[in-house]
Amino acid sequence: MNCNNSIVRNCILDCLRYWVAEYHIDGFRFDLASILSRDENGAPMTSPPLLEMLAHDAVLGKSKLIAEAWDAGGMYQVGSFPSWGRWAEWNGKYRDCIRKFVKGDWDCAPELYLRLCGSKDMYGNRAADASVNFITCHDGFTLNDLVSYNEKHNMDNGEDNQDGGNDNNSWNCGEEGKTNDKAILALREKQMRNMLSILLISRGIPMILAGDEFANSQEGNNNAYCQDSSLSWLNWDKADSEKELLEFCKRMIAFRKEHPVLRNSSFDEAPNETGYPEVSFHSERAWDLDRSAPNLVFGVMFAESAKKYKTKNDNYIYMAVNAHWEDHSFELPVIPEGFSWYRIEDTASSRKRVNKVQDFLDVKARSIVILCTKRRHGQQ
Repeated sequence: MNCNNSIVRNCILDCLRYWVAEYHIDGFRFDLASILSRDENGAPMTSPPLLEMLAHDAVLGKSKLIAEAWDAGGMYQVGSFPSWGRWAEWNGKYRDCIRKFVKGDWDCAPELYLRLCGSKDMYGNRAADASVNFITCHDGFTLNDLVSYNEKHNMDNGEDNQDGGNDNNSWNCGEEGKTNDKAILALREKQMRNMLSILLISRGIPMILAGDEFANSQEGNNNAYCQDSSLSWLNWDKADSEKELLEFCKRMIAFRKEHPVLRNSSFDEAPNETGYPEVSFHSERAWDLDRSAPNLVFGVMFAESAKKYKTKNDNYIYMAVNAHWEDHSFELPVIPEGFSWYRIEDTASSRKRVNKVQDFLDVKARSIVILCTKRRHGQQ
């Protein structure tokens, strides 16, 4: 379709307006949206008329507009999609970076810090909520398959396993596909919790693939759109068998909702009313991290100002990330008098365990621990 033809363009606008006005659709995600920015010769335009009209349309003014900012012709506009301050993007760079880091690629650390803070390098002229952060989507592996398969298994699609992407950045944790090995299964569960933890702590808009919250599998098929079978159906019975993962997801979502500092759409890391930087990074020693160096072990702290975010008290959140295959100990940042650190989540355990933490924190191999402060008894 020539989306720059006035008749075609108006047809698209009329459809979207109708769905918003009559069906109260909240917003739209445009598949391979970069194709909408090409001219009649296929060349990219600086001000694509359809995208600009969608951005400024009065009826669509409150609708969410989300672009998959690439197309099948090889154009890749993640971070540079024409937005007019209205379009958000699926952040494919976030997906790739988190996948690589969690499976042990330490070269990704400098990029990971940027992705955690909303990808200022990509959306600095917009806001962090222009970044739709995700690890899996309807294309490619599910979260469970991402930690269970090194290779795609698409034979049922009838194309001799040639369809589907080969750049999955996955790791099977020691054995391909289904296994009865309890150690491998435990590691896979932990790796899923690790990726969900990073996703739900990161600034930007988190997106979770339906079924990932209970470890849905497509048996290694990373191109299951053509399957109308158990490969592509959601098996809701797994919500019972994978109840601990489901409960973990629910707790992390609730934690994010409880702390507005995690949802801040700015990129501000400067000190706020707490006297602490709103976002700070740490190594195994507090306040001592080379953000340009490869790494598998780091901490990040968010200082939530009661005045800025209108919470009852100041809050401090600390996430200790250990993607290394060995245990590590973290020196915790000193916090103001009257506060104590409490362990809120630990991906090394499948169940929630809240306990007080002192000056140092031991973090198991390939694990993440999330701490939050509480006022000491009698302190206001």
